[in-house]
Amino acid sequence: MAATDRDPHSIGEIVRVVVLGARITRREAKGKSTKRLENRVDAIREKAQAREDNRRKKP
Repeated sequence: MAATDRDPHSIGEIVRVVVLGARITRREAKGKSTKRLENRVDAIREKAQAREDNRRKKP
């Protein structure tokens, strides 16, 4: 279930994205690659959007 009417993410997905964002920031500060973490964030966002699109299509 979406956290708000305007946001397709659930509370759990929002928390995971925020935690990954913090990890990305720390890795960037150390000069390390963040591509793997960024891909995980993208996957979470795509899954949430697809789920909400399907939910809205159903009457």
